[in-house]
Amino acid sequence: MNEALIDLRAWRQFVAVAEELHFGRAAQRLHMTQPPVTQAIAQLEKTLGVVLFDRTRRRVALTPAGEALLPDVRELLARAQALPARARAAAAGQVGRVRIAFVSTVGFEQLPAWVREFRVLCPEVALELVEATGDVQLEAFARGEIDAGLMLHSPGAAPPGLACLPVEVEPLVLALPAQHRLAEARPVPLAEVLAEPLVIFPRRIVPSLHDAIFGLYHAAGRTPQVAQEAIQMQTIVNLVSGGIGAAWVPHSVMQFRRAGVVYRQVNEFQGVGRRRVTLPVCETSLVWPAQASHPALARFVDFVRERAGRAPTPNSEAA
Repeated sequence: MNEALIDLRAWRQFVAVAEELHFGRAAQRLHMTQPPVTQAIAQLEKTLGVVLFDRTRRRVALTPAGEALLPDVRELLARAQALPARARAAAAGQVGRVRIAFVSTVGFEQLPAWVREFRVLCPEVALELVEATGDVQLEAFARGEIDAGLMLHSPGAAPPGLACLPVEVEPLVLALPAQHRLAEARPVPLAEVLAEPLVIFPRRIVPSLHDAIFGLYHAAGRTPQVAQEAIQMQTIVNLVSGGIGAAWVPHSVMQFRRAGVVYRQVNEFQGVGRRRVTLPVCETSLVWPAQASHPALARFVDFVRERAGRAPTPNSEAA
């Protein structure tokens, strides 16, 4: 018999004899006759190449090897007994792992609350989180490195080829240096904003939102003066605090309190030909491969769907 192929019956017989220290009582406990138990233990010892029991006519005792093996065998049998229930739990999405990428704006408030609540509801589902911009998330999906992503984009412009659950729509607000001449304006006139140097993320990060911001300028007959590009929203706000320029940021970024920066609402603008220009808004969506068959992921998606459905509308603190 190959050591790797020792079946659970042999280990159960070993435990019964080890606990009873009597082959007859062990056989009764196993609802067997004694000879098969005696033969099974002898075969187990032969396979392992060690003696597990000292036998005399008067007593049976564990050898040091048998004593050392007993706790591990008990653990093995306990794990084996738990396997059917664990398999059913895995099929129901109650155990497993979900690898989630997220944009920084979700990390300010929503995601920490969701993770905390989900871990209470599904303690045996491990959520593995990694912060990543939208372009990086798409590459990770292609390599099979993540199961789901929380992405930022313009409303209705989630990346194609992925299942999508919108979770929040929020306005853009203007981040300004605290000492800027427009910092005291409440709200800021859009006509004056358009002349300011702009700090913005590269287009590859969020193409739809980048285009929406540029479209706002073009609708007013202006060309954005990009002073600096930066990938992370926190970095953009830090650059604003240094006086590099102004920045359009999602409302949720206001959670990031940075000395030297103020957040302001902006008036809509009567553009070329007195056509009203609508200020861009952004949407956050949970996305995942449309063909994914992943019970734990499905449970997380259902969890987010329920929370997103009752998410409150952001209260704007930007004056």
